[in-house]
Parts: sequence; C-alpha cells; structure tokens
Amino acid sequence: MANESEKLTTGPEHHLDITAESAAEQIEKLSQEHEQAGERSIESAERSAQEARIEALETAVSVEASGAERSHVPHEPLALKRRGPISKKERDTSFKNTMKEVQSTMTPASRAFSKFIHAKPVEKTSDVVGTTVARPNAILSGAIFAFICTFAVYLIAKNYGYTLSGFESIGAFIVGWIIGLLFDYFKVLFTGKK
Repeated sequence: MANESEKLTTGPEHHLDITAESAAEQIEKLSQEHEQAGERSIESAERSAQEARIEALETAVSVEASGAERSHVPHEPLALKRRGPISKKERDTSFKNTMKEVQSTMTPASRAFSKFIHAKPVEKTSDVVGTTVARPNAILSGAIFAFICTFAVYLIAKNYGYTLSGFESIGAFIVGWIIGLLFDYFKVLFTGKK
C-alpha cells in the first residue's frame, strides 16, 4: 500500500490539488494586492484633493488681499446694490474708479496727460467743439476743397504772372469747411441719422 500511496501523491490528481491550492493562494494574494493598491490610490487621490484645496484657499486669500489693497470699497453684487436706472452719481463714481484703476498702470507722464484730458472743463469743451466746429465731414471737405482750390489758383496765378498772398489756402479751407457743415446738416435733416 505504501507504493499505492506514493503513486497517489505523485499522480496527476495530486498535481491538480496542488495547482488548485496554489491558484487559490495566488488569487487571494492578487485580491489583497488589488485592495492595497485601491487603498493607496484612494489615499493619494484624497491627498491630491487636499493639496488642491489648500492651494485654492491660498490663491483665494492672495487674490482677496490684493483686491483689498487696490480698493477699500467692498464689492457688493449689483442686484443687491441698486434698483432702477443708473443715476448720475453712480455713473460718475464708476467713471472715477475706472480712471483711477487705468491710470495706476500708466507711466507718470501719461497719467498726468490723462488727468488733464479727462478734467471736466477740458472734456466739456472737447465735446462741444467735437459736435459743432470739428465735425469730421467738415474738416475733410475743408481739406479737400483747400487742396483743389489752392492748386487751381496756383496754376492760374503762375500762368498770368501773379503772386499768391498765402490766404488762398486758408480761405479755401473755410469755404470747404462750411460746405462740409452744410452737408452734415442736410444729411441729418433728410435722413434723421447723425
């Protein structure tokens, strides 16, 4: 019988038992490794998320601090701040804040020029002149008319031997400018568009 038990332990059936046992052990080892890897990836994901939260909080604090340095006015949502149309006071305040912010990024010379240009008297004068005297069509027609008329007067004066006084260009510009203003006036009168 000893020979038979030896045959059994060395036979193919015993080999199957060992293989099944080793396969079960390997499956158990792999499942344990898989669980540990999952736990490690969960821990690393949690660690990454925590690092991202800390970085976001630090960024938010630095942005808030830099915003607080720039303006001491607390920012309120627009829906809570006002209702109805924008008042002149709100418009002026918004303009002043925007100008301060933009001028803070300029060079000192540009900042001084910007402050001069955007001063109330200069701005009002510029608006009045721009809407009445310095119309683009008036200036363009004045320049074109001055060129054509001065050139024609020059050719005529050269042909007949006359000398030019220098007022020809200025006079032709004034006539052309008046023609340009009349053109703008009639265009607005007939079309209704500026």
